[in-house]
Amino acid sequence: MPAMTDQKIRVGFIGLGANSRKFHAPNLKAQPGVELVAVANRSKESGERVAKEFGIARVHGDWREIVQAKDIDAICIGTWPYTHCEMTLAALDAGKHVLCEARMAMNATEGRRMLAASRGKPNLVAQIVPAPHTLEVDPAVKARLAEGYAGEVLSVELQGSQGGFVSADGPLHWRHDVSRSGHNILNMGIWYEAMMRWVGPARRVMAMTKIAVPRRRDDSGAWHDVKVPEHVDILATLKSGALAHLRFSAITGLSPAPQAWIFGSEGTLRIEADAKRLSGGRRGDKELREIPIPPEKRVGWRVEEEFVNAIRGREKITHTNFEDGVRYMEFTDAVTKSAQSGQAVDVAEL
Repeated sequence: MPAMTDQKIRVGFIGLGANSRKFHAPNLKAQPGVELVAVANRSKESGERVAKEFGIARVHGDWREIVQAKDIDAICIGTWPYTHCEMTLAALDAGKHVLCEARMAMNATEGRRMLAASRGKPNLVAQIVPAPHTLEVDPAVKARLAEGYAGEVLSVELQGSQGGFVSADGPLHWRHDVSRSGHNILNMGIWYEAMMRWVGPARRVMAMTKIAVPRRRDDSGAWHDVKVPEHVDILATLKSGALAHLRFSAITGLSPAPQAWIFGSEGTLRIEADAKRLSGGRRGDKELREIPIPPEKRVGWRVEEEFVNAIRGREKITHTNFEDGVRYMEFTDAVTKSAQSGQAVDVAEL
């Protein structure tokens, strides 16, 4: 399929849920020459509700009908991770461009299958929704590191705790359910994806995890064993040679807001995700100071624009391509293997 330089891009949605309603549907609709054609949700009723909300003409009861529809050029997959691989493979096979919600897949094996399929269809755009929380500060962090602000990066400290006490009576969320979320743990994937943008990938990991509530009830009242950790501590050696300590938790009440520190031989950088703030200090400074980021440098969220521009041949996917998706899935797999074995595990490379 040649680049659709001036043609209308017709989009179908599989799983138009909360994130797709907040971002993908309205932002795609706002792009010139884009038409929202059809939707398939888990139920026909929910599909009809969102179709009415966004002026989508057609509602399907089966996602496969979206994939096979001849009047659809691109598909936005907004479902849970356990469906991403099957749906992406089907969409690419049907000649459709794909924007797939994060996390990429259940595990790296599925991620690699998705990557292989996308490489087999180089004329089609394949994009994973990127980790959004540091997008506004990422360019500034990378620029400071590139200019030598920190010197040689020696250590990274990253904590993505959610600041809540353990919810012993809380219901089973799909993120607790390994059959739906796979090896993905809390917000580990989005923080690791962001960290890769700054300092590159990990080479080896050692992980310890905790499940504080081993059984939870689902919406029907049935009990399920919880297999996805509610807390994980990771020590990692980065490919660059730096060391990293990463912590992600849903059980550390009143913990500090999520942030990352990059410690170098000549300087230190602190990234505060919630405040979208970057601070730093260099050898000889007594304290950190905020590093101003001009508004024009705060690129932020432009996922749907990038997707449409890539389809039109105007830019390449950077946030996030399938290669980087596989890289964070390989990290996710290595963390799981390390926690289960009690041994350090190498992170597989592409």
